[in-house]
Amino acid sequence: MKEFAYARAGDADEAAALIAERPDAAYLGGGTNLVDLMKLGVTGPGLLIDVSRLPYDTIEHRADGSVLIGATVRNGELAGDPGIRDRFPLLSQALLAGASGQLRTVATVGGNLLQRTRCGYFQDVTKPCNKRAPGTGCPAIQGAHRDLAVLGTSEHCVASHPSDMAVALVALDAVAHVRSVDGGSRTVPVAELYLLPGDTPHQETVLDHGDLITAVELPPPPPDARMRYRKVRDRWSYAFALVSVATSVSMAEDGSLTDVRIALGGVAPRPWRARIAEERLRGGRPDEETLREAARAELAGARPLPDNAFKVDLAVDLIVAGVRDLVARKDRA
Repeated sequence: MKEFAYARAGDADEAAALIAERPDAAYLGGGTNLVDLMKLGVTGPGLLIDVSRLPYDTIEHRADGSVLIGATVRNGELAGDPGIRDRFPLLSQALLAGASGQLRTVATVGGNLLQRTRCGYFQDVTKPCNKRAPGTGCPAIQGAHRDLAVLGTSEHCVASHPSDMAVALVALDAVAHVRSVDGGSRTVPVAELYLLPGDTPHQETVLDHGDLITAVELPPPPPDARMRYRKVRDRWSYAFALVSVATSVSMAEDGSLTDVRIALGGVAPRPWRARIAEERLRGGRPDEETLREAARAELAGARPLPDNAFKVDLAVDLIVAGVRDLVARKDRA
């Protein structure tokens, strides 16, 4: 591991001042991903600025049904929050599926959003990787790519995004509150926080150096929404998703879908909002044929590689099952 300096920020202004002075500085929350990457030599910040004790550690349930979640809230606390479990269950389910209890007690909401791909070539500094070292190539395309992306890829990168929580937040139309180094603030929809690789796979988010995520805001859930997070992985014990789906549906009395939200994980360089499938399903009755046609339309733009082509059919099946099971639950209610 490269030698580094450490500073604990007393407030947001101090954190901003510290990082503005050092282009090689990085914020440290729980460190569950960053420290691993430092040990591997993938990244080597010269200064770590600990922001884990800044006053962004509360979950505020508002009267209008929205929720403001501080960026330093631990994943375990968020997963177990009664209001989240009751009104946004797919978020709690995604967090519980994403990591062990030990990691959830350390990892923060802001850090979870910014975790980086687990592509083996990215994590192995003896191998070329356009994301880690632009212009060196993407050996995953010809090499080990079974776990990697089939949507939103480019000839320069096929890495997949690892976060379960981010998939749930995208399905819930969450927005991130961001503070810049000059003290200004803005909101960024979580669905727009991440960049597709294109020709610049090393540019992963819309954040500038020194931008600090301070909170995530959930709008009120749709009326009578039924939600679920489903994850397919190689083993039950906290593996990353081969494919996951976050689904939320609301239905009219005649059985038509008044609201449907679907986000996929494990299939793209960012959490993938399935807007094509949503548009085809919204307002109609979700019979098996309609569901499968909508799911296939969503995956029509996939660019699978030989060893991960199975993800296309798996994603279709998960979309179908995700909506179908929630509709059946509504029928039984």
